[in-house]
Amino acid sequence: MNNRRSNRLPRYDYSQDGYYFVTVCTKDKYEWFGRVKNDVMVLNEYGKIVSKYWHDLPNHYRNVKLDESIIMPNHIHGIIAISDAVGTEQCSVPTKRVSLSQIVKSFKNVTTKRIRSELGDIRFLWQRSFYDHVIRGEKELMEIREYVLNNPKKWDMDIENVGHRHACALR
Repeated sequence: MNNRRSNRLPRYDYSQDGYYFVTVCTKDKYEWFGRVKNDVMVLNEYGKIVSKYWHDLPNHYRNVKLDESIIMPNHIHGIIAISDAVGTEQCSVPTKRVSLSQIVKSFKNVTTKRIRSELGDIRFLWQRSFYDHVIRGEKELMEIREYVLNNPKKWDMDIENVGHRHACALR
């Protein structure tokens, strides 16, 4: 069995209150979700499914709120806020807190199933795991928001852009 190194912070509780920046990529960086045209991301049917289920996450987790996000041709960037203050329900029964990994795993599972059932494409796959960054402070949150919002404008130079990597290798 292949031993993969975890990219999570050791001994960090990813269910605790905070802002988390995540990037989830498609397998082999295949561009499933649409394309960038004139610095704007144009979603295709795959991308629309991913968008729908990303924005639906707070309906399934009472302590989750979404901040800025962008779906790119082969990945999604998003800021997820986890906080007990987020939930709007009046609940007298304690609810088990969910971790960032559980949220992303659920998102990947539902989008894969929906793409396969709605579009009939069994080839669609996400990359194993995902990238995360614990956001530490308002300044960093503002910088990451700006990065997310400006991502389509920088697609030609993005390291996730397979076309860019091939062009650099030819130089």
